[in-house]
Parts: sequence; structure tokens; C-alpha cells
Amino acid sequence: MTQGERRTPARRTVLGAAGATVLGASTALTAGTGTALAAGAGAAPAGRPHGHGGYRSLPVPTVIGHRGASGYRPEHTLGSYQLALDLGAHVVEQDLVPTKDGHLVCRHENDITGTTDVADHPEFASRKTTKTVDGAKLTGWFTEDFTLAELKTLRAKERIPATRQENTLYDGRWTVPTFEEVLRWAEDEGRRRGRPVWLHVETKHPSYFRALGLGLEERLAKLLRRYGRHRADSPVFLQSFEPGSIQRLAKLVDAPGVVLLSGANSRPWDFVEAGDPRTVADLVTPKGLRWIASYARGIGPTLDLVIPKDASGRLGDPTTLVRDAHAAGLILHPYTHRNENTFLPVEFRRGTDPTAYGDAFGALKRYLETGIDGIFADNPDTALLAAADLDNRG
Repeated sequence: MTQGERRTPARRTVLGAAGATVLGASTALTAGTGTALAAGAGAAPAGRPHGHGGYRSLPVPTVIGHRGASGYRPEHTLGSYQLALDLGAHVVEQDLVPTKDGHLVCRHENDITGTTDVADHPEFASRKTTKTVDGAKLTGWFTEDFTLAELKTLRAKERIPATRQENTLYDGRWTVPTFEEVLRWAEDEGRRRGRPVWLHVETKHPSYFRALGLGLEERLAKLLRRYGRHRADSPVFLQSFEPGSIQRLAKLVDAPGVVLLSGANSRPWDFVEAGDPRTVADLVTPKGLRWIASYARGIGPTLDLVIPKDASGRLGDPTTLVRDAHAAGLILHPYTHRNENTFLPVEFRRGTDPTAYGDAFGALKRYLETGIDGIFADNPDTALLAAADLDNRG
């Protein structure tokens, strides 16, 4: 199998899904078989549900399309979101940052240097600047310096072209979507499929934007209410690396919140600004998890908090995080599984090409066996097949 074939999602015909995707309309997959395709085409998702109603009705493990199907299409585009859904992802993720005029748009970062063609626009050359965002000094172009109308003149492109060369085929095909466009797309797809389209929505750098007068939470809550996704049983998760953002959202809407957790020695940026000495290591203790459970329904830990790696990059023994989080009544949606060697634990890498696929199923088996409730995946079809393997074995 050539490298190009290896990148094709389950060797299915996907050009229809990725091609002429426009707001509220796309061509569905027209070929292929399998559980993932059936789920994506509108069948009831298979799996072991949490229980009844709201997020408890989702299959376990829940497969979350990380920034859409970013293993196959430029991230945070309607094409990436559509493909994730067509491949069968149970939930599709969006990251939100604001424009200068207060619109919420879907980008992993407010620095759009690497994810759009902004550098090719001479009319915006003077907008290039250096900023400090959450303690990191960055030079580039930033969404908060553009109106929505200006941002819409840009085209999205692949963020890591050296690793995902095939994705560059789709550079320039889509604009940067607003979150409202995504909500409309989700409504249209939900009607077409006869079931709700679940979203996993992250507030990015909320303290930074609040200081600029561009608070994210109120704008997000307003849109959720407008589209009826503000209730406890609404098909949406709200996530942030800043616990304070989830606490703020919990006062505005009833949709389930998820606190994202990075490295054990790191501190949430709102903790840094407030002088709170707690680290992520403190938050993953039983006491810390009970505190999170007082305002959130889940956590989104890095996979290393579930199974740490040793000095050589190999997986060690699982921590007690899954057990402790479940004891506190929290679900776990760890991030992020990717198929390429460069992102896999050492023992699951195959060959010497860092961009080639390794033993993604072997790695997923280790993670899923810990009892996590879901997983963010750049390649949703791979994660769905691994989840089916686990379910069939059980």
C-alpha cells in the first residue's frame, strides 16, 4: 500500500464529502461499507451508552472528531467537520476565538499565520505583529485584529504540511467558519440524518480575550441559546483549559462543561493570573476532581495523564485517573490520538518515516482498555474501528 493509499480514510470514496461542502449542504459518501460509515450515514450510533438522556446517551467510548477529521482535511473547516461526521464521529470539535468585531470563529489559535493564507495578502502585511498570549511570545497575524468581513477574504490551509502532505490538496478550498455557521450546519445535518449532531466547543485563551474586551463566554452562551443548545441535555459539550471559563459558562447555560488538563506540572492560565498555586497534578487528585465536579461534568486530560510515558517514550502503567474521575462522577474525554508515527508511543511506531502510519490500533487498544469514556482523534474512522474491536471483544 502506498503512502497516499494509507492516508485514505478506510479506503472509502470521500471526495464528495470533502469537495463542494458549503454551509448546510454537502455530498454524502457514496461508497464503502462498515460500522463507521453506517453510523455516519444516519444510523443510530453503536456502542455501550452511558445511560439515558443528554451526554449519557452517547456511545462509550465516544469518538470525538478532533478539529473535525484533521488527519484528512485542513482543521476547523466545514470540509473537516463534514468528513468527521460522514466517517461516523459521534461528536465534532470546534475551537473558538473572536474577531475584532466580536464574532466567534473556529480556529485552534488566534494566531492564523499557519492555518490561513494571510501571509499571501499584501493588504494585510501591516497587521503582522508580535504578541504575548498566555505567557508565550508569538509573531504573526491574529484574529482579534481582523473584522469578520476581512477574515472571510482568507482561505484555510493545512497547519502541518510537512506531516500531512496530502491535506495540502485542499488548501484554499474553505474559508474560516464562524461558530454560527457551524451551528446552522449542525442543524441541517441533524435534520438530514434524523438525529442530533453533537459538538465539543472550546473557549481558547478566555482570560486573554476578556482583557481585550472580547469575552468569549457571554458570546458563546448567546449563540447556544439562540440555537437551543443551552440545556443540560443539549447535544453539546463546553470545554476549556481554564477552569474559570467553565465556571463562568455554568452560570450562563446548563450545557455540560469539560475541564481540559495538560501536563501534570502545568498550571491553567487563569490560575497563573490569579496567583492560584495549584497545578494540574493537584486537579487530578481525588480532592481536585471533586472540586471540578462541583461545576463540570467531565475532564479532558492529555493521554499522558491516563498512561504516562517513560523516558524512552514508551507507555508505562495506567494511573488511577480513570477510577478517581469516575468516583467523582466525571466522564473522561482524553486528547489526542493521531495515526502518524511521530505522534505515537515509541513501541507503536512502524518503520523510519515519521509521517507514515504506525500501529494506531495497538495504541488505541491500550488507551481504550483503561475505561476512558471517549477520545479525541484526528482520524475518527480509525478510532471507531478500535472502539468496535473493544466492544466486540467484550
